[in-house]
Amino acid sequence: MNKKSNSSWAWVPTLYFAEGLPYVLVMTVSVIMYKNLGIANSDIAFYTSWLYLPWVIKPFWSPFVDLLKTKRWWVCTMQLLIGVGLAGIAFTIPTNYFFQTTLAFFWLLAFSSATHDIAADGFYMLALKENEQSLFVGIRNTFYRIATVTGEGLLVMLAGYLSTKINSAVYAWSLTFMLSAGVFLALFVHHYFLLPKPKIDEQHSLQNIGKLFVSFFKKKNIIVSFLFLLLYRFGEAQLAKIAAPFLLDPTEVGGLGLSTESVGFIKGTIGVVALLAGGILGGVVVARNGLKTWLLPMALMMNLPNLVYVYFAYAQPQSLWLIASGVAFEQFGYGFGFTAFTLYLIFMSKGEFQTAHYAIGTGIMALGMMLPGMFAGQLQEAWGYAPFFIWVCLCTIPGFLLLKFLKIDNDFGKK
Repeated sequence: MNKKSNSSWAWVPTLYFAEGLPYVLVMTVSVIMYKNLGIANSDIAFYTSWLYLPWVIKPFWSPFVDLLKTKRWWVCTMQLLIGVGLAGIAFTIPTNYFFQTTLAFFWLLAFSSATHDIAADGFYMLALKENEQSLFVGIRNTFYRIATVTGEGLLVMLAGYLSTKINSAVYAWSLTFMLSAGVFLALFVHHYFLLPKPKIDEQHSLQNIGKLFVSFFKKKNIIVSFLFLLLYRFGEAQLAKIAAPFLLDPTEVGGLGLSTESVGFIKGTIGVVALLAGGILGGVVVARNGLKTWLLPMALMMNLPNLVYVYFAYAQPQSLWLIASGVAFEQFGYGFGFTAFTLYLIFMSKGEFQTAHYAIGTGIMALGMMLPGMFAGQLQEAWGYAPFFIWVCLCTIPGFLLLKFLKIDNDFGKK
């Protein structure tokens, strides 16, 4: 038993670090990089929002990950592809057509990362016994968050530091992505040799695929549930694409004029810690009183802190700690409120095909992030930052209106 536990410690933390890092590089770090390299907000928001697509459609190819090869094979192969994709970004940033070529490599990263998510989560359930899964669930979540801090915090700060030292944002970002590629290739080698080979991983089946999808859309109250998954983050989906450009833009055009290093520290370190703290508190209070009791307070905590950006846009504060406190408050509220979303997704997925139905739900959630984010940059450029952030706050209203139509068991979520 000791040997088994030790081997699990050798791969579970690194597996979920490898799951979190490419996602944050594709979804968040790409936005900051393109802003540093002079791309317009409308183009950044539109093209990087399309990168959500692999996570939107991953439920439709997840059965083939079960059919073809083993999940261990998929994990290792996707990590190798991610490493190659990161190297491709590093090499093409200094070229004349860097926007088009790096976007192509980000697409490779997005599809590889979404496929890696499917395989990694499946491998986790196959390679560990049920009691071990419970033991390591906190560890896997922690290392996923460490990956977020590494990507959105440390790597962004590194790019900012290198940019000032060598006086070139282009080569600073190229070196940063080259380092990321090296990290991922090391993870590939590590997992190739240390991941276990469970016998059950050899079993493949595509039975009941049709029944799987039909049963999801036959669930009670499915229309309301579908709209809730799609609209609960309607405001946040737009804010997520514009927050970093707003912090980076000079004050003359309505931004806060922060350095890349400062944005990495505020959003990628302080913000992520606050997000994690909000999520932990959300889990504690729901375990005590149930999801139904906390649904409205969590929705309020998730959306009302968006007003912080309205204040920032009008006041344009220069105090780094005031800005950091505001971002931390917004991220804490988001972490707290997102707990309700996650738990409702688990609730509506209960029953036969629970894992697959959860994957479908996450696909709808990703669609709800992709579509609004695509046009966020165009709206911001047309209106300016302050009116745009007011619009973001108004976009939270549909999610609030849907709350009273959700059907949730009174005791769901209680310990």
